[in-house]
Amino acid sequence: MVLAAGRGERMRPLTDQTPKPLLTVHGKPLMQWHMEALAKSGHHDQLINTAWLGDQIESQFGLNPDLPTVGHIRLRYSHEGKDFGYALETAGGIVRALPFLAPIFWVVAGDIYAPGFDFSNQAVQDFQSSDQLAHIWLVPNPPHNLGGDFGLSAEGLALNLPKPASLLTFSTFAMYKKEFFDPQFTAMPVGNPQGKAAPLAPLLRSAMDRGLVSASLYKGPWTDVGTPERLMDLNQSSATP
Repeated sequence: MVLAAGRGERMRPLTDQTPKPLLTVHGKPLMQWHMEALAKSGHHDQLINTAWLGDQIESQFGLNPDLPTVGHIRLRYSHEGKDFGYALETAGGIVRALPFLAPIFWVVAGDIYAPGFDFSNQAVQDFQSSDQLAHIWLVPNPPHNLGGDFGLSAEGLALNLPKPASLLTFSTFAMYKKEFFDPQFTAMPVGNPQGKAAPLAPLLRSAMDRGLVSASLYKGPWTDVGTPERLMDLNQSSATP
């Protein structure tokens, strides 16, 4: 699942006419970097949630786009804007899409640039055989999030620690088991028919407190493309494969 429903307020005025995940880095829409990387690992069935200017995203990719180096992928859309008139935030959007997702599924935000990230099948197998309900990737703290988000134990568990503990930043790259979004944890029926908007962080923190979230540290190039300045800096830097 590629998250693409946000308004991109900090990216205005660029996002007044274009959804943030369609802004280009090195000639390619931001979200397409993830879509191609997923397909390279064999994940050709992908779901995109939309809200702000969501029609543009479907117009750009359609249902069966032929992407460079990876060929055709199969897309499904969860049009939160059409269904409810607003974005459902990360947890609400995932629960809305849950009936169409696999028992274990990847999630990444469409406005993150990390061209070297590997959607590893070995990571999926390791996660599948574990007792954890989520596995997230943390990154060294960027200048705009120096306080970080979550801790990382020596045993590879994500930790819900109070600041100013030694914390790392959540990259948005994650794997989840459907059980993570069970109604007993989310207070939302599967499919989120009421269109409840709900953030992800409280669910992650609660699961961390139960020891159910593992984590890895990702040290490759990673950018939260949250401002026009960051987008410009990326496009002025050398492209990475």
